[in-house]
Amino acid sequence: MDNKFNPKRLSLARQRRRLTGKGLAQAAGLSAMAVSRLENGLSDPDNATISALASALRYPAAFFFADDPDELDTASVSFRSLTKMSAKEKAAAQAAGILGLEISDWLEKEFRLPEADFVDLSYEANPEAAAKAVRTYWGLGEKPITNMLGLLEVKGVRVFSLSEATKNVDAFSFWRDERPFIFLNNFKTAERSIFDSAHELAHLVMHRHAGTQPGDQPSRIAEREADGFASAFLMPANDVRSRLPRFITVDVILKAKARWRVSAMALAYRAHRLGLMTDWQYKSACIELGRRGYRTDEPNGVERETSAVWRKVLAALWSERTTRDEIAAKVNLPPDELEGLIGGLVGPAVRPERASNPPKLRLA
Repeated sequence: MDNKFNPKRLSLARQRRRLTGKGLAQAAGLSAMAVSRLENGLSDPDNATISALASALRYPAAFFFADDPDELDTASVSFRSLTKMSAKEKAAAQAAGILGLEISDWLEKEFRLPEADFVDLSYEANPEAAAKAVRTYWGLGEKPITNMLGLLEVKGVRVFSLSEATKNVDAFSFWRDERPFIFLNNFKTAERSIFDSAHELAHLVMHRHAGTQPGDQPSRIAEREADGFASAFLMPANDVRSRLPRFITVDVILKAKARWRVSAMALAYRAHRLGLMTDWQYKSACIELGRRGYRTDEPNGVERETSAVWRKVLAALWSERTTRDEIAAKVNLPPDELEGLIGGLVGPAVRPERASNPPKLRLA
């Protein structure tokens, strides 16, 4: 290989595998000091060491010889549940974001995707008003959003999944130049993923220039604003008022929630905020929903949304005899990392007929 070993890529792969330097050293049969010197660029590995590191991390050796990875501006990345996330979980999620950028760069070269179509509401502190403004800008009226993921993709958001297998990582979003990105943890219910999508949309339109520093007051305010935006965006006030009866029971909530594709708890909260349920009714409904298992799950929930962009991309590449493993090889990633970043969005493998001379796909 002509390029030099890149120590930043060694750190990136180690973070994705949630290993400490000591843990990587043990897995690769090296000393902790040797791994530390490699990650700090103080020594160059020989071929045997590179092979041991690649094997321990389950990454292709070519990954370690590519250019410096992009660095996420952590102040501009909106992480949720920061108090629940361990340092390893946060580092792994951020590293997933960096790998997502590399996949996105490759995708932009191969396909023409929708441009970002966003309104800047960084001046707006009222989530209800912000949600109305976005709906007006996109011409959505007050009808339910039938496919939140599809809407985001049409408006130019690059959406990836997170395979973190933990509820401590909800979702995160950020802007790179003029391109919005959202990473969703599909470990949650379909309804929670839809709400997370709307929550991250709020950060993209309301907090683009603000940043959210972990643990400080602005971060907590931004999270409350994003929750309020998501609630109002998915469940417009006039539509909810016109559809719910005067006396709202738990059974009414369970029947009505399918219209807005939200969780029972989210609809109960919205109804209470709109003054359609008294404090006592809301408290009683939460207790009953919890008793029926709706606090941590969503029995008989809606179907999980999938990515139209990624399904079309994979179908087009398959028609050119390109498999997912070959796509992973093109971006120097192990197949499981590519699968983690897009697999949760596309569902079962797409295998249409292969064309002898397939046309170049354009997705705009």
